[in-house]
Amino acid sequence: MNEKIDESVVVPVITIDGPGGSGKGTVSRLIAGQLGWHFLDSGALYRLVALVALKRQLDLSVGSEISLIASKLDVEFKVDSGCGEAQILLEGRSVGDEIRSEQCADSASKVAALPAVREALLQRQRDFRCSPGLVADGRDMGSVVFPHAELKIFLDASAEERAQRRYKQLKEKGMSANLVTLLEEIQVRDARDRNRSVAPLIPAAGAILVDSTTQEIDEVVAGILEKWFKLT
Repeated sequence: MNEKIDESVVVPVITIDGPGGSGKGTVSRLIAGQLGWHFLDSGALYRLVALVALKRQLDLSVGSEISLIASKLDVEFKVDSGCGEAQILLEGRSVGDEIRSEQCADSASKVAALPAVREALLQRQRDFRCSPGLVADGRDMGSVVFPHAELKIFLDASAEERAQRRYKQLKEKGMSANLVTLLEEIQVRDARDRNRSVAPLIPAAGAILVDSTTQEIDEVVAGILEKWFKLT
């Protein structure tokens, strides 16, 4: 899995990896918006694969069927530079709310553990790298997909804090939620992501560790942008 790079065109990449609920999605979108760069939510790609598989009632353990979905994903991310929100379009249809359910999140973690699915999505993710730059959010952006990224961040937060954030998010959307159950699901998902044999959730070589447990989003964004501008 060697990253293919056209050496004649230098397109910078900032990778922001970390577990679900660490704030990496919001942080990545805000940074992409402020820099005027493209944005890749790799976690959404796996959720989209899971969404399609669930709708087709497929067995999530059958890698050949799931990887076929992954290889044909027609997806686009549109970032609002003002607020950092991103619209996720699957075949031209907005599916942002659909892929944020706990069922979809849990299913995405399962399909992400399938080597055939990760292989199918590898080049699809790298294709998002285009001028003027890319902010890539995920779990293995810096370690596998963009190992030569100019800046790698590993954003983390305690499981308890991430459960609280998810609980608040669901409540604000008028959805039912149980804090204890959310914490248990996060801990199970973390264990699965960190212990899988292919592309486990670990800080990439050279990644800067950032703990967002006690930080506001604006603080995290400002800190990462400061690190970027120091490099450039």
